[in-house]
Amino acid sequence: MIDSHCHLDRDPLFSNLDEILSRSKKTGIKKLLTISTNLISYKNILKIIKIDPMILGSIGIHPHEVKDYNINFDYIENEYNNNEKIIGVGETGLDYYYENSAKNEQIESFKTHIEASIKCNCPLIVHSRDAEDDTFNILNDYANEKPKILMHCFTGSKKFADKLLDLGSCFSASGIITFKNSLELQDVFKNIPNDKILIETDSPFLAPVPMRGKKNEPSFIKYTLEHLAKIKELDKNEMEKITTNNFNSLFFE
Repeated sequence: MIDSHCHLDRDPLFSNLDEILSRSKKTGIKKLLTISTNLISYKNILKIIKIDPMILGSIGIHPHEVKDYNINFDYIENEYNNNEKIIGVGETGLDYYYENSAKNEQIESFKTHIEASIKCNCPLIVHSRDAEDDTFNILNDYANEKPKILMHCFTGSKKFADKLLDLGSCFSASGIITFKNSLELQDVFKNIPNDKILIETDSPFLAPVPMRGKKNEPSFIKYTLEHLAKIKELDKNEMEKITTNNFNSLFFE
């Protein structure tokens, strides 16, 4: 298994990292991708990725954070090219639910990240909440340049998923697919092609059933995998193989 999106720089994960890594390995996790959300987060990630070979990182500014952190194309490109364990750009995107940062600032930051990911030829890790139209339209503006899109913690509509599939996007399933009220989302994932699906925890957030209410951690990804296998009507081991291969194809080919 591979956790394609976690935040190891956040407590309680960071303050208990040895235990977190031990439980991850016992669960069968082979890689952890810890995700940058701002420049302080990124500096911490540069230290964390040195702790264990299984930990990889990304560089980017979360849409909530763009009001306080500016990142430019050259900085992203330089950091990506000079750190072999930084393997993706993001998390970036649009969040109109909270709108902690102004829409125009989010959009400009999103475009910077997209352009940098295209130049670096690496995956773009996208957060989208209550912003389906703008997210798609902006990504579609770059369709001819074929960005490697990964929709993190995807909770969008079937219509949104279908449009993103036309752009070649991949989709990451989080613990949300285990929730009782997520039947519509489960149906969306049922119809996404198997070769476009990854799994994630987004830990320490969004613990899956039966761990809901607890602080999430990478080892809990097994519950998301099990539920995804049921949705896709596949054996759990087959689902594990598929999602692992999809991650490796997206990030390393």
